[in-house]
Amino acid sequence: MKKNPATQRQHPLEIAVLIVNTHGRPIDMESFSPALLVFNLLLYLLTYVAATDSLTAQDPYLRDGFSLVSSNGNFELGFFSPGLSRDRYLGISFKNRRGPTSVWVANRNTPINDSSGVLVINITTGNLTLYSHDSTTIVWTARLLRKISNGVLQLLDIGNLVLRNRKDENPLNYSWQSFDYPTDTLLPGMKLGWDLKNNINRRLDAWKNPNDPSPGNLSWRMELHEYPESVMWKGSQEYFRHGPWNGMRISSNPLVRSFLYLNFVSDENEVYYQYSVPTLFPEISAMVVINQSNYLLMMYVWSATERQWKIYNLLPRDICDYYALCGPYGYCDIREAPPCKCLEGFKPRSADSWTAGEFSDGCERNKLMNCGDEVGFAQLYELKYPDTKRTWVDKSMDLEECKQKCLSNCSCMAYANTDISGSGSGCALWTGDLIDLKLIPHAGQDLYVKMLASELVKRGEAQKIDRLKPKVKISLAVVVASLGFAILFIGLYIFKKRSNVKDGHEKIEAQDLELPLFDLSLINSATNNFSIDNKLGEGGFGPVYKGTLTNGQDIAVKRLSRCSGQGMNEFKNEVILIAKLQHRNLVKLLGCCIQGEEKMLVYEYMPNKSLDFFIFDRTQRQLLDWSQRYHIICGIARGLMYLHQDSRLRIIHRDLKASNILLDMNMNPKISDFGLAKTCGGDQTEGRTIKVVGTYGYMAPEYAFDGRFSIKSDAFSYGILLLEIISGKRSRSFCHLNDQNVIAYAWRLWKEGNPEELIDDAIRETCIISEVLRCINISLLCVQQNPNDRPTMSLVVMMLGCEIPLSQPKLPGFFIKNEAISRKISSSKDKSSSTNELTITLPDPRRR
Repeated sequence: MKKNPATQRQHPLEIAVLIVNTHGRPIDMESFSPALLVFNLLLYLLTYVAATDSLTAQDPYLRDGFSLVSSNGNFELGFFSPGLSRDRYLGISFKNRRGPTSVWVANRNTPINDSSGVLVINITTGNLTLYSHDSTTIVWTARLLRKISNGVLQLLDIGNLVLRNRKDENPLNYSWQSFDYPTDTLLPGMKLGWDLKNNINRRLDAWKNPNDPSPGNLSWRMELHEYPESVMWKGSQEYFRHGPWNGMRISSNPLVRSFLYLNFVSDENEVYYQYSVPTLFPEISAMVVINQSNYLLMMYVWSATERQWKIYNLLPRDICDYYALCGPYGYCDIREAPPCKCLEGFKPRSADSWTAGEFSDGCERNKLMNCGDEVGFAQLYELKYPDTKRTWVDKSMDLEECKQKCLSNCSCMAYANTDISGSGSGCALWTGDLIDLKLIPHAGQDLYVKMLASELVKRGEAQKIDRLKPKVKISLAVVVASLGFAILFIGLYIFKKRSNVKDGHEKIEAQDLELPLFDLSLINSATNNFSIDNKLGEGGFGPVYKGTLTNGQDIAVKRLSRCSGQGMNEFKNEVILIAKLQHRNLVKLLGCCIQGEEKMLVYEYMPNKSLDFFIFDRTQRQLLDWSQRYHIICGIARGLMYLHQDSRLRIIHRDLKASNILLDMNMNPKISDFGLAKTCGGDQTEGRTIKVVGTYGYMAPEYAFDGRFSIKSDAFSYGILLLEIISGKRSRSFCHLNDQNVIAYAWRLWKEGNPEELIDDAIRETCIISEVLRCINISLLCVQQNPNDRPTMSLVVMMLGCEIPLSQPKLPGFFIKNEAISRKISSSKDKSSSTNELTITLPDPRRR
């Protein structure tokens, strides 16, 4: 039984009377029999101890200060105040676990402003009601499916709060259950979807913020189309669509091994998804939380060894998950740059928009198709099924019957099996435009798109290219011939490779870069012939210019300096890496220009310059309040998490700093400068180099001294950047008393118990102190001396987005500047720029 500290100031008899007073009314102490009081108090305590997980007709009250605990001790029902709020809410939470523990809130829209809350079971009707102010104000009431007598309210071991008739022979015959009314969390066994019989829509709605559990504008719910699917909504706009169930998995899911079971049910009574943890893993807990702070659906798994929640999965995963990114008849391929392509037989509806990187207008047919034209179907592979709003479904049809049905309907644009298991079965027809297509290599489904017969003839063998899978029998003669061609090709390649080496550097062939190519004359015109007035800055790569294309789009052009030997290698490195990256917090590469000796990269232009332009300038820092700084902090963390965990290649940036964080017109942060980045394959998370490159003041000690780089060395640089954003002080040139750098200063203040002194004066009066202190804690965790102690960026994202308890940081990796170190470390030119400035280090080989 959990006591409320507020009651400790009351007279013991008053406390006892408060407990046994079943009417919630004041009792005259003089007229109350002490013997009766003691008897009732003992009876109450015996009843409570015997059933700490339940309320019954004999004990129908739960007051603020007391709680119910599930028999396995995992869940607790009681009153709480979230975050910094003083309001009181009745909710279910994980007991004795650090992290995002609240899983359900009863009165999320109607808080109680004091500790007068009491939950009551009506003995006669079985109604479940939450009162405040001495049982005079109804705050919340349960919607019962049926009236019951002799009711019992029980908190089950799975976290479900249920109300049932104690004498009912069916223990699952609930009159009401919290699992039917989720808030922001989906637990194993809960259902996301519809109870059609009782008209209950089980959906998730994010908390408005960590201090307010009322619904925000981010929700996740099941859409009851002919072909049902779950959709995340951002207000009234579709944000992310999971795709329909295909008989084996959700249409958008990649083929990944998971310890969780996913179940889908669709019948006349219910339509829902449900996940569960196999009985083989009783020690594993999981939950799915929809988060308003970062607009993500986050799956957590409890780590028993680390005693904390770990992020298992995030949705949306990448830019291709955003709803209808490529418009009608366009599909998204995260491996390509730009990611949007038109289906074969289609072209961009607005060529200018696509050139400018705006794809929402989508695609249109090369030739208009009318009813009565001779048509056929192009079989496309590995796709997430289109939006199912306008679908017709018949689960009894086979694929050939489905094809004929589509042929007979002029409005039908595509068809597919509803169940891909075995040889496939069922029929789904799409009428109207095909929207929100995504390529899912090795895991997507076959989709048959209606096309003019003349277009199909043109396609011919092209159907066998790229994402279209041919089934070809290869004869021995073909194998021999292929080997001969392969040997010839390798010989030519080696010859070409050798001939392409000039002055110690390889030439770059434009066709090898897999990027849109800009003509040199277009770049000359856009930059006014590289006018000095258009110059934005200069790094080791070369100068950077602002340009304006003929369609009015502003661009930033990095021009490789002809005298830059190191720049050539970094040019190639940046092209190879960033051409394959697509994330809202990474700078966007639009294309390149390679003509003669000219080699240039064309990026989106960032009108708000770089982060260092704001935080290190006395005037400009006033324009960057705490909410904007926190937004930038979270965005950088998400971008790094993508590089380390979610991109096709694991990428370690190695030069993360304020001047490499660019800000778009909405002050969204974009990580730039991938010239020094390194890739790791598979599960590799670290590497070693004899060339230590980067920027002094941001490098982790193990990288600076031993050349060991890893995702944890990037985390170290992020911690430094976090301290700079909070303090407004530059790490490299910092000096305060005996503190030689910003880490030492922050660590001293932390140990002295005065971390708030680190806060920039420009935000000190208006910031949320608890939020800033949390960020300081995270930054010190990131800069710990031992790389193994530092958090991963996925954990940093979780710590920023959720009110989980944080551990105390250990000794940080102090960076002492001296001549010996300076000779070993190649510091880059750290210049502010208003564009995608590439800051390059000229490395000296390390002698061991």
